[in-house]
Amino acid sequence: MKNVKQKIISEIIILIRKAQVLAFKIGIPNILQPGLVKEMIISEILNHNLISSKRDADACDKDNSSIKYEYLSCYEGGTGQLDRMFKEPPEKRAESLVMITRNKMIYFAVFYKNKNNSLRVKIIYEITPQIMLEETKRQLDRSGNAISHVGFSEEWAEQNGKIIYKNINNQKN
Repeated sequence: MKNVKQKIISEIIILIRKAQVLAFKIGIPNILQPGLVKEMIISEILNHNLISSKRDADACDKDNSSIKYEYLSCYEGGTGQLDRMFKEPPEKRAESLVMITRNKMIYFAVFYKNKNNSLRVKIIYEITPQIMLEETKRQLDRSGNAISHVGFSEEWAEQNGKIIYKNINNQKN
């Protein structure tokens, strides 16, 4: 006989399998791809088309797929980051920075930390690629590693971006 915990795990597995069937219908081969569920939530709020490929931007404009957007996210008090950014050699650095420069805009979403609301967005900041690029270069230049994760705090986003979405009273999204 299953205990309560095992029954809940079984139900979670059933729901994830259902979600994967739905995701596959729209071309998403792996619903558990890191960050994808949060990107889905952000794209829905911002009315963007999700791009599920790991090698492209996170979303694009609904009317013009050449207009791309990158999403960063964190929990309240956390840090959003760009992974595996190259400080050197110069050609790898330039290639890394395309993750920023290919976009019309960067969106930094802060999710609630509360365990019951951890898939709900608290606030989204809009940050220009130029501002993100300058800070990324600054951090890479100061790094002692050839490959780094570049981090951006919620405070940094607040100082360098503008609020485009704010969840009042922890509503639906």
